[in-house]
Amino acid sequence: MNTNEFYIKRALELARNGLGTTYPNPLVGCVIVHDDKIIGEGWHIKAGDAHAEVRAINAVEDQSLLKKSKLFVTLEPCSHYGKTPPCSDLIIDKKIPNIVIGTVDPFAKVAGMGIKKLLAAGRNVVVGVCEDECEVLNKRFFTFHRKKRPYIVLKWAETKHGFIAPEGQKKDEIFWITNAYSQQLVHKWRSEEQSILVGTQTASIDNPKLNVRHWQGKNPTRVVLDKSLRLPKNLYLMDASQPTVVFHHSNLTSESKTNLKFFSLNFDSDLLPQVLDKLYELELQSVIIEGGSKTLQSFIDAGLWDEARVFIGQNTIKNGIKGPEIRKQASITMNIEDDQLKYFYND
Repeated sequence: MNTNEFYIKRALELARNGLGTTYPNPLVGCVIVHDDKIIGEGWHIKAGDAHAEVRAINAVEDQSLLKKSKLFVTLEPCSHYGKTPPCSDLIIDKKIPNIVIGTVDPFAKVAGMGIKKLLAAGRNVVVGVCEDECEVLNKRFFTFHRKKRPYIVLKWAETKHGFIAPEGQKKDEIFWITNAYSQQLVHKWRSEEQSILVGTQTASIDNPKLNVRHWQGKNPTRVVLDKSLRLPKNLYLMDASQPTVVFHHSNLTSESKTNLKFFSLNFDSDLLPQVLDKLYELELQSVIIEGGSKTLQSFIDAGLWDEARVFIGQNTIKNGIKGPEIRKQASITMNIEDDQLKYFYND
């Protein structure tokens, strides 16, 4: 590993601290080095707050060293005025001579212009160090801006025989397939994504809250498919305790209110692209599809998914509802106590 890679990897470590809190901004980490010693570092915490470069620069005790230092950052420094001034301007003002960048920013207001500004100011700029890792770090941000849709995570739990729920499961009857550690991990995942989607059947039978009560963080926007607007108003999903979006068929109407918005779609014509288009319009960069089996399978069959996280639990079901099928090999398999967790990627 060369020196540039070493410090960009450190910047990546820092950037990951902002997962779930920076939306709509990307995850960014920054390290400033003088004579092979880190003299300042920082990461972006949330939108509206100082960017990673600003935090790293402000962390340098002896500001005179900046003129002889190298700045490492995972994503191209911004070049426009948003909620904060351009980071590229600050780097130039501080006379930092050398800048190493992980990857170019796909956001239209930046997209190479920050790099051009640094080069025009006579700075030495290296781009593309640990580029793949830097893109994976911001897979949500990059997917949103490049594909004009949210990053899609499929998630479900099934038994060793492939069942996700008992046959004839009664309303509000909960059957846990996985252990408490796996259940807590799911709540951690929810805190990292911007929205979470379920179908009508799951909403009706499970009556889920879809919040992060077993973890600390922000609740995702809940999204439910309810073609005929048949879901009871006393469900947790309808309690307006967190932002919730309900998609229904276009010939029906329902009044929106704070934290509970209704949108009409054509359920008789290629529904999923319409759902994703609306989530993009609502500026939701990621979505977890949490059920049920039919909804999950529809995303798989349409090829509209980026990764799947599948738990294999130890609890058994003799007769039940079959889980979705992905015709791929798992890329990663790990154990959480007696549960197994498999990751699939739609490359």
